[in-house]
Amino acid sequence: MRGARALGVLLGIAVGAGPALAEPPPRKLLVVTVTKGYRHESIPAAERVIERLGRESGLYAVEFARTDEELRARTAPPALEAYDGVFLANTSGAIPLADPAALYAWVGRGHALLGLHAASNTLQDDRAFVALLGGEFDHHREQVRVQPVVEDPGHPATSHLGAGFSVFDEIYVVKSLARARVRVLLSLDRHPNSGEAGDFPLAWTREEGRGRVFYTALGHRDDVIEADWYGKHLLGGVRWALGSGEPAR
Repeated sequence: MRGARALGVLLGIAVGAGPALAEPPPRKLLVVTVTKGYRHESIPAAERVIERLGRESGLYAVEFARTDEELRARTAPPALEAYDGVFLANTSGAIPLADPAALYAWVGRGHALLGLHAASNTLQDDRAFVALLGGEFDHHREQVRVQPVVEDPGHPATSHLGAGFSVFDEIYVVKSLARARVRVLLSLDRHPNSGEAGDFPLAWTREEGRGRVFYTALGHRDDVIEADWYGKHLLGGVRWALGSGEPAR
């Protein structure tokens, strides 16, 4: 009896402890690397880093859309319900989403849209996409070292970046961005190449209904994407963007 009673106590503890020990399922991101314009050589590095950050943090798992067929299948409205966010990792041009309007509405219902570098050079003829992302690529010149202004040091994507932060990369100049509609995280107050004074946002967030959007213009080069600070930048953006969504069911 004593042994049975002890076993019962242990089972009771185990059963009682179950909910407390249970880990919530990780979020799931669809990482898109389809290109219809310029294809960045750093795309494999972006895929590796995004997947690794999810695995090491336990925050999310990834599935990739690398071909037109995979993209159409995985962005069809029923398929989207398997994901918490879509990450456009150096996509470019008129990528063949299954149903663009359905994807944008899906974001507004509480999901995440994330973009890295050339994501702003994607679907530029679709003004609804540009409005959702918050801005679009205008031009770039030669790669250059810049010292971005950290406009929001309290944001998870920028809280680790100090005042002396600098990066050598291909620096995008963007257009169609209204500061009243976005939360700028990183910017330059001079053109990266000419030095002309102005306002040049480099990373921002915005909210779309109950969904969240994160974009960073940095990430042309492998060494930038693979840098520790950049990984923290991306992971902080993902953490924030997933904050308004529920785990995929």
